[in-house]
Amino acid sequence: MNTNQITNETPIVFLTVGQFMELIKSEIKCQTIIVLKETRHLVYGLRGIRELLGVSNVTAFRYKETILKEAVSQYGRKIIVNADKALELFKNKKS
Repeated sequence: MNTNQITNETPIVFLTVGQFMELIKSEIKCQTIIVLKETRHLVYGLRGIRELLGVSNVTAFRYKETILKEAVSQYGRKIIVNADKALELFKNKKS
C-alpha cells in the first residue's frame, strides 16, 4: 500500500512503519521555531537603584515609589528592579 492508496478511512494497523512515517512527513509542515529567551538585567535594593541611576539614597527611594514603580517588585524587604525597564521609565520621565 503506498501513500496514494491511503485514505482517511485506512486503519493505522494496516500501515507499515515506513508508510506511517511517510504519511506523517507528507502531512506535517516542518517549521523552525526560534525562542528568544528574554534576558533581564536586574538590580536589587536601593543600592541597585542608586548605582544604576547615580543618585542618593533618598532620591533612589523617591524614584522607587514614583517614577520606577512599574519596574519594581517588592516582597517584604526584598526589592527587585528590572533595570532595563527602569532606565526606559526614567528616560521617558526626564524627557
